[in-house]
Amino acid sequence: MQHTVNRRALLRGAAASALALPFSGLASRRANALGRMEPIVSPYGKIAPVKDMTTGLPLLQLPEGFTYQSFGWTGDLMADGNPTPGWHDGMAVVRSRYVGGAPEMTLIRNHEATVDPRYGTIKAAAFYDKGTQNVGEDYDENEVAGPAAGGTTSLVFRDGKWDRTEPSLGGTWNNCAGGPTPWGTWLTCEEDKSDFTAVGGMPHGYVFEVSPNAGETSAVPIKAMGRMDHEAIAMDPITGALFLTEDDRNQAGLYKFLPTDTSKKLGALEQGGSLWMAKVAGEDKVDLLTPAMGDSYQLEWVQIDDPDLAPQSFTETPFEADNMASGPFVQGRNKGALRMSRLEGCWYSPSDRLVYLVDTSSGVDEEGGIGRGDGSVWTLDPANDRLTCIYQSDNRAAGNNFDNVAVSPRGGVILCEDGDEYEDEFGVGQRMMGLTPAGETYLFARNNIMLTPADIVAAGKSAEFIAEGDYRQMEWAGVTFDPSGRWMFVNIQTPGITFAITGPWEKGLL
Repeated sequence: MQHTVNRRALLRGAAASALALPFSGLASRRANALGRMEPIVSPYGKIAPVKDMTTGLPLLQLPEGFTYQSFGWTGDLMADGNPTPGWHDGMAVVRSRYVGGAPEMTLIRNHEATVDPRYGTIKAAAFYDKGTQNVGEDYDENEVAGPAAGGTTSLVFRDGKWDRTEPSLGGTWNNCAGGPTPWGTWLTCEEDKSDFTAVGGMPHGYVFEVSPNAGETSAVPIKAMGRMDHEAIAMDPITGALFLTEDDRNQAGLYKFLPTDTSKKLGALEQGGSLWMAKVAGEDKVDLLTPAMGDSYQLEWVQIDDPDLAPQSFTETPFEADNMASGPFVQGRNKGALRMSRLEGCWYSPSDRLVYLVDTSSGVDEEGGIGRGDGSVWTLDPANDRLTCIYQSDNRAAGNNFDNVAVSPRGGVILCEDGDEYEDEFGVGQRMMGLTPAGETYLFARNNIMLTPADIVAAGKSAEFIAEGDYRQMEWAGVTFDPSGRWMFVNIQTPGITFAITGPWEKGLL
């Protein structure tokens, strides 16, 4: 998610056959067109504004029968008395249990912040970078120096209601997405390669493991997983391999991490391992920047000799202006590894044993820019090292730069948008879209957040943290489900709100 949000700009704004074909069948055929042009009719029906059960405000558009509760707004007081940090991003349910006879779930949520004077830092016991002169952008896009404001918070959802939020990791930088582990922890990813050692800070671009239990998180970077613009991680519980995505335009690699300690417990990944980058078998330096549905590749993997190598010059066309790619990417590319545009979401599905991957900018834009299109969705079969494009958007109507992805316990795929403005019969606003096994999208939800000063007061929020404005174009992030499939949890990154959504999931695939 390579962008910033300007508060001043906000202030200026006040089908049955489609469900039958398995994803694996796409590997044996190629679509007639390069990509999808229009979404299909949703099995859940049309969407409309629905009032939040917490604030009474119509923050989301959802299908009939669905309800939601908002929680953890930026600025809301956490259990430790400090304000909830902003920039809500990747998230997952890491623990589900019964406490006193009531079901209780713990989610860990990322905060994609660099410097934020509104709250300073996430004041967790586990804290990585204690430097105070790190240079980043604040909420108004001003370049300022300050402490690292990224990290994670842990949210407790008990007996169908939100309970509390606690800080769980601080002192990190631009925590974007990540992924859950089978042993009940969260791997949070820094999407940044900054190094602040010269001003008393720390290097960034790492993965950290976060426990749902306060006091167990070490804040030790897993350097063997590489230093890069990390986005997301998915673990294959069968083999123990972890797959990692890199979000760095036209210099993004797909990686595999094989841990040395295979005990599958908290702290095991910190013991190190080997990092590998995907390569098309028998071919060198293949570019997957403009894919078509049905494209499929046999993979092999090349080892990254120095995962912690600093950024290096990269000038293969097309490249970005600064010419600097991650050290792992350049090493892998020099060994013939493939590249993609901007790899973002990554999720393992136990129902089909596939890893779902999102390349948010694959394709070509209106000016002919390569790797600047509307995006694609891929599957990786870890058992056979097969990478297949199951969806490519050729029109914002069908898919507008998907970002995060999740798979429900029933095997349904849901995608979060993070694209440019698009308007349809339901208005403007970023969407959550379902993806059928036939590679067709359908509309499930739309961001409907528009806040007046009166709305902010009525909702009990602080104007210090929540500005008035039209937030409908702000991205969805961190979509995830509880193990039962009854609850979907998701964030709107700005102004920073978390939602718990429930309803008649049985009407469709989710």
